[in-house]
Amino acid sequence: MEITYDYYRIFYFVAKYQSFTQAAKVLGSNQPNLTKYINNLEHQLSCKLFIRTNRGVSLTPEGEKLYRHVAVAFEQFKAAEMELANDKNLESGVVTIGVSNTALHGMLLPVLGQFRKSYPGIHLKLSNQTTPQSLQALKSGTVDFSLVTTPLHIQKPFVATALKSFQEILIGSPQYQELAQQTMDITETVKYPLIFLGVNTTTREFYNTFYSQYGLVLTPDIETATTDQLLPLVKNNLGLAFIPEEFATTAIEDEEVITILLAQEVPARQICIVEDSSRHLNIAASKLKQMIVEAGAAKK
Repeated sequence: MEITYDYYRIFYFVAKYQSFTQAAKVLGSNQPNLTKYINNLEHQLSCKLFIRTNRGVSLTPEGEKLYRHVAVAFEQFKAAEMELANDKNLESGVVTIGVSNTALHGMLLPVLGQFRKSYPGIHLKLSNQTTPQSLQALKSGTVDFSLVTTPLHIQKPFVATALKSFQEILIGSPQYQELAQQTMDITETVKYPLIFLGVNTTTREFYNTFYSQYGLVLTPDIETATTDQLLPLVKNNLGLAFIPEEFATTAIEDEEVITILLAQEVPARQICIVEDSSRHLNIAASKLKQMIVEAGAAKK
């Protein structure tokens, strides 16, 4: 006879209530059936587990030793069931996201606000990195999914879903006001101090390619780590920079910066969600992903 989970389950409840009758009620069974299971278990373990009394049963020393171990296991089972139930109801859980700076401010933040309001028990972990770093985190399994910007270089099992297009514009401080009165050729921009993200970013890769189409080598005067550092640097007269248009709207309206029109059109880019199709998302991560994709669809 193989000792199965049912044998220890019955032993646990009989020992807990010190009664075959009470245990049978809890388990939805009957006393003779439970007695049969316990007799088989005692036979298999070659020891007596219970002493029958007029009031019910009590554990033998061997039974007490077994109960200590079985009780710990059953408490863990109950804790796991409770945790899974809470996860299913989105009352608990953890979601870890790799996100580039542009994707964070351009797409994710409003959705996170809605998600937090609806599911306050879910713990969120954001890894704010460059697109290559976010994709590497996804590959290593340290994030559930990543929100990044194009251009992307991914292979199966990675899958990308485009969420939102964004357009970048060239801006400068008011000291470059004369440039706002004309349309500038891309070849002229290299005559001015330029501010760009560092070489290990997707944005830098994008602009290296863009400039090379016109026979230009991009050599910025200032390099930054994140997109949100560009605007303050421009405001403080440190040079010209390309920035997502929506990030600069308020500063343009307040006349803190000016827009410089280019003769060449800067191609639109995309914010994408990238996931590993070979991995299964937990319930909380799946729900947040759904909300992000729905928010992206609403913007199209």
